[in-house]
This record gives sequence, structure tokens and C-alpha cells, in this order.
Amino acid sequence: MQIWDPTYECMPREDIEQLQLERLQATLNRVYKTVTCYRKKFDEAGINPEDVQSLSDLAKLPFTTKEDLRLNYPYGMFAVPLREVVRIHSSSGTTGKPTVVGYTKNDLKTWANLVARFMTAAGVTHDDVVQIAFGYGLFTGAFGLHYGAEAIGASVIPMSSGNTEKQIMIMQDYKTTALVCTPSYAITMASRMEQMGVDPKGLSLRVGLFGAEPWSEAMRREIENRLCIKATDNYGLSEIIGPGVAGECEYRCGMHLFEDAFIAEIIDPETCEVLPPGSVGELVLTTLTKEAFPMIRYRTRDITSLDYSPCDCGRTIVRMKKTMGRTDDMLIIRGVNVFPSQIEEVLFDIEGCEPHYQLVVGSEGSMDVLEVHIEVTENIFFDEMKRQRAFLEHVERRINSVLGVSVTVKLVEPYSITRHEGKANRVIDNRKR
Repeated sequence: MQIWDPTYECMPREDIEQLQLERLQATLNRVYKTVTCYRKKFDEAGINPEDVQSLSDLAKLPFTTKEDLRLNYPYGMFAVPLREVVRIHSSSGTTGKPTVVGYTKNDLKTWANLVARFMTAAGVTHDDVVQIAFGYGLFTGAFGLHYGAEAIGASVIPMSSGNTEKQIMIMQDYKTTALVCTPSYAITMASRMEQMGVDPKGLSLRVGLFGAEPWSEAMRREIENRLCIKATDNYGLSEIIGPGVAGECEYRCGMHLFEDAFIAEIIDPETCEVLPPGSVGELVLTTLTKEAFPMIRYRTRDITSLDYSPCDCGRTIVRMKKTMGRTDDMLIIRGVNVFPSQIEEVLFDIEGCEPHYQLVVGSEGSMDVLEVHIEVTENIFFDEMKRQRAFLEHVERRINSVLGVSVTVKLVEPYSITRHEGKANRVIDNRKR
């Protein structure tokens, strides 16, 4: 079992917590002096950095939200002068001004090291050929994996996203062994291979590192069966560092979260109270090593839980479960919380359903209604009406029993739902606000 940095990945719990406290105190002192937003927040809360004498005192500090980043756009949250920032990334800004993040030279070294850790945990070595099918640009994903793979000594193909047939040709010709992309794009690639008559067993692919969107265990099985690889999950977000917050080892029993660089908390998204270990709630992260763009108690909006028991791989750092979804992706249908990943899990287990679906939310009077559009295989789509109706009712019953709320299922033809080269757009919300 390969471990990139045993010093930090295999520390005793008490040593991890002591290191976290020391780095937290240094970070708090620095942001109080250099970031106006944090100084105001701490002063309004009546808190001084010196008041934090234990990790439990972290709960006294105010949260940071995406709104804070937008209000301080573009550089108001930076803790160093712009002349010390050597890289700038940002979010897409689809819901307003983008969130802008910066990196010093040391931040880039830290970032590469953290990504190298989860790539090593997933089984990537200096002998691998890594094809990166994330889009290069302001999105952090491609660059994070790129420099992490180079730190390991692997060969990197900076393919970027899209041009699926060329992606497959390069996999064949360049002997790609590790694929980096979103899980939904991996499914798109598998479908295109089938159309092209390419047998994945004839490729050199052996491992996939997938992230940037929530995905179910059923989707993992689908990817593994269709691409003949071991599929691993990893987690990150640009506001914290990009990819490199956490990633699965080869045991795949949770993503190892790098506690020397981040403190993780789970809170109730409604009450904002810190929940005990093992509870499901919203992940909150505090950075401990970032120079240019430190974040204190950043609300990620991602729903997960934390497991502090040591892993069989030898790592002692906490493991986070696959994210169920995001609080801002969660649909509330007639008072019931619904995550797209719950529906995905059901669909992958029903023979005849394709791994492409879309949730359409509307309203009838004052009532919310949810319609699930599902691609099905051609033989079902062209079945006699009686059999098609029976299949549709079976799918509806399965979904309704899992969600606890009734939905309407609509069967659509193969390839009628838009394929995405990056993150899949699973939800169309037509409700009038």
C-alpha cells in the first residue's frame, strides 16, 4: 500500500489535534491582522484570536459563506499583497459574481503535495500515464490533478474536456492508464466507446479518479463494469484549495481528509450547531496552511459524515463519506428532502434504465411536483404499450419507496438528454418563485 506522506497521513490522533491547534492559532492571528472581513467578523462576535485555546473553541468563531466572498470580490479576502499571488482561479459565476481565489508559490507546492497524496492513495505511481479530461482554465480541477500527478512523477496528458472521440483515440494510442474527469463524463465516454466498437478491455486503463460532482455507489459500479477500471472518488472545492481536500485509498471506505491542512466539522445546516462524530450534516472546513486565501469555518454546503476510526490502509486521518449532495442542490418536494443521488442509486439498479436522467421540478397550484426523465434502452422504448407501462410503474414504485414522496416518471429515448463534458446538470427547476 503506497502512502505519499506517512508523517502526516499516519499520525496518532493526539498529535494531529495538537498540530491542528498550533496551525489554527497561527492562521487566526494572521487573518485578523490582514483580512478586513475576518477582523470585522471576529470583532462583531466579540472574539479575539487569543481566545481560541482548544479545537473545541473553533465553534465560537463565525462562519464564512460564499456570500462573504462575493461581497469582497475580487481580492478582499486575500491575506497577502497581490504581488505575492502567482495564480488566480475562480468559480464559473453562473449565479452572480464569481468567487476569486489566489495562490502563493508555497500554496502551489502545498496543493501539488495534497493532490499527490490522494492520487497515490488511489494507486497512481510514477509509472502511470494520466489523462486529464477536466477543462483547463479558471476551474481548479485540471491544474490540481496535473501538478499532483507530476509531483508523483507520472506522465501527464493535459487533454482537457470534450472531443470525446479524440479522448478515446488518445487513450488507445498513448496507452493511458489513469483517467481523470467527472463521473458523468466517464459514463459519456463509455457510451461513445460502445458506439465506436472500442472494447475497454483492449485499453491500458486501470484506474479512474473522479470528482467535481456527487455520484452514487451504483454509478461507481456502472463505470467500473463499462470501462473495466477501479473507480475512486476525491473531493475538493476551489474556495478551500481545489482538489486535494480528501480522496479514497484502494480500500474505498471513505475519503481520507488531510487534517494537517484542514479542520473538518459537521454542522446541522438549519441550526448551525456542531454535530457529534458520525452524524450526517453539512461539511465545514477551515484551512491551516493556505497563505494567499485562508478560509475560516467555510460552509461548503456539501452533505456528508466523518469517520475517525483508522483505516486498514494504515492512515489515521479522518475519512469523509461520499457526499450525498449539496444543501443548495437538495429539493424540498411537499416537505420531503430529495437529493438527485438518491434517485440515481435507484435507477442504476433497474435493468433497462440508462445512466442518464434529469429531474424537472414544477408546481401545480401551491403544490410542488417532481417529474423524473429517464433514458431507457431501445428495446424497452419500443416495447408494446402494456409492457412499457408496467416498466414505468415499477420504476415509479421503486423511486417513491426510497424518497417517501410520489413522483412522475417519464421515459425518454436514448441520447435525448444532453450529455455534459463537465458537471452534469441534473435538475431543471421550473417553479415560479
